[in-house]
Amino acid sequence: MKGKLVILTGAGISAESGLGTFRDPGGIWTRYPLEDVATPEGFARNPALVHGFYNARRAQAATAEPNAAHDALARLQRLWRDPVIIVTQNVDGLHEKAGAEVIHMHGTLAGALCAACGARWPAPMEMAPEDTCPYCGLAATRPDVVWFGEMPYAMDEILGHLEECTLFAAIGTSGQVYPAAGFVQEALRNGAETTEINLAQTDTSGAFEHHMTGPASTVVPRWVAALVG
Repeated sequence: MKGKLVILTGAGISAESGLGTFRDPGGIWTRYPLEDVATPEGFARNPALVHGFYNARRAQAATAEPNAAHDALARLQRLWRDPVIIVTQNVDGLHEKAGAEVIHMHGTLAGALCAACGARWPAPMEMAPEDTCPYCGLAATRPDVVWFGEMPYAMDEILGHLEECTLFAAIGTSGQVYPAAGFVQEALRNGAETTEINLAQTDTSGAFEHHMTGPASTVVPRWVAALVG
């Protein structure tokens, strides 16, 4: 096989690095109501709660290390003769720690955003409601992450890659959240081969041609080895 590869990754690829998934039993959304910590309305109601939630996640991500799945995708990006586009729903930065280049469709814990002027800058380890924007001076800072009800980043770029790819793979993602859940359909419309790698079946499993089941740190390196030889 040759040609552009597009790989979508979700929380499942980072679970073995000690970072929690969202929708599994015991996942983040069973402990924190998403409407309180992952919506613009929740932030408006209680910005201190939301900043505290993301401060804790930022601190956890800062000490986490990439696992064999992250390392394997970085290796694939280095060795594949054509472009390998990694699109991640994760905000933890582990792909970059492994040496990969990624498109962050849901933003990143490492970024801060001004809700007033749209400026972006590296986030400090701890953010608070009273923090002021270094550009406009207003106390309107928030984590640079995409919340429910907001448009994911770089969608035009991602859809363009899906139109051009020969293989689309989804790794460790629940297949429940759009628009990412629709990426497999976009790829199929353009004639791409499709592969799903996950612990179990998902809501979109039926759309994929190929399936690999098991822990990402075991299955992804095996998949990459088969691709690169």
